Amino acid sequence: MSLIAFWGAVELGLVFSFVALGVYLSFRVLDFPDLTVDGSFPLGAAVTAVLILAGVNPWLAVLIAMMAGAVAGLVTATLNLRFGILNLLASILTMTALFSVNLRVMGKPNVALINQDTMLSPFYGLGVPEYYVRPLFVGVLVIIAALLVWRFLESNIGLAMRATGTNARMARAQGVKTDRQIYLGMAMSNALVALGGALFAQTNGFADVTSGVGTIVVGLAAVIIGETLFRTRFLLWALIGCIIGSILYRIAIQLALGSDFIGLKASDLNLATAVLVTLALILPRLRRGGASK
Repeated sequence: MSLIAFWGAVELGLVFSFVALGVYLSFRVLDFPDLTVDGSFPLGAAVTAVLILAGVNPWLAVLIAMMAGAVAGLVTATLNLRFGILNLLASILTMTALFSVNLRVMGKPNVALINQDTMLSPFYGLGVPEYYVRPLFVGVLVIIAALLVWRFLESNIGLAMRATGTNARMARAQGVKTDRQIYLGMAMSNALVALGGALFAQTNGFADVTSGVGTIVVGLAAVIIGETLFRTRFLLWALIGCIIGSILYRIAIQLALGSDFIGLKASDLNLATAVLVTLALILPRLRRGGASK
């Protein structure tokens, strides 16, 4: 694997770290299986691309994209809490609807950002190669996001949210308004995912309506790999594990697809993804000697 390919994999891993953080909030903190991310990721990319093309400041465009992602999460939470639809089915319904919403936002399946100013534009003229600038920039944002999520989850509201995911009945008995925590958690989760989509559009130079396919698998893979590597109860290390898991996942995919002796092609991406996630799930059990016989 070449140096450029390696840093490209690191860059993509850092972009999807926002997805991993969002998935961690919904799956691990709230215990809410959420497939909305397959729609909120391209939603963030679509909103950002359209606003940048309209002349909106890229930073403001990203903020609006995060708000759009938060609304998508609130829709899923509303379907579940207000109308009693099973959480998994509610997220599938929102994800399905978002495909049409994203098409409406972009007006076409693909929007290019060629020769448009982005959040990274001011850093390209510093004499540093582009394949260093992008991962460094995204990496700084990922670290800031992880620290903010950590501080939030350590706050009183964050503790109430964690209690809701651990035992909602006990949390309600302690006076926690669990529905409010789910609304807030789902909005935060999908805002982070939309942020990842917004950065994906700016680092890759385009937004595509199909870019969210399999996003939930990538996010879960990152969380599982991170938990396998960092078997800890410390929240900050768990979040760092999500980031490192996302980076390692993308590097592993790049190695698998770039290794001639394996014989994998770009069309085998889903197969490589499934194998990596399966290995991440069974390796901890094999390590403990508890594999089913």
